[in-house]
Amino acid sequence: MRLVVDLNRCQGYAQCAFLAPDVFVMHGDEALLYNPHADEAQRDQVLRAATACPVQAILVEDDLGDAALEQGGAGERGSGVR
Repeated sequence: MRLVVDLNRCQGYAQCAFLAPDVFVMHGDEALLYNPHADEAQRDQVLRAATACPVQAILVEDDLGDAALEQGGAGERGSGVR
């Protein structure tokens, strides 16, 4: 699993750090640090964190490069999940 966070879009709401603290960490009040290659065992937490992002700044890709969760777009079932 590969994560991409649009740090220009991120506003530091820290919902991701609350929902997946082993992957996302707030450094100070606004800077986000994250593991771009999160462990597969953390997939559920990461997907919840991406979904909870108020500004939809997190993209989660599977190992094949396909977007597992594409923020800002509708998925096959209208949920944003592919």
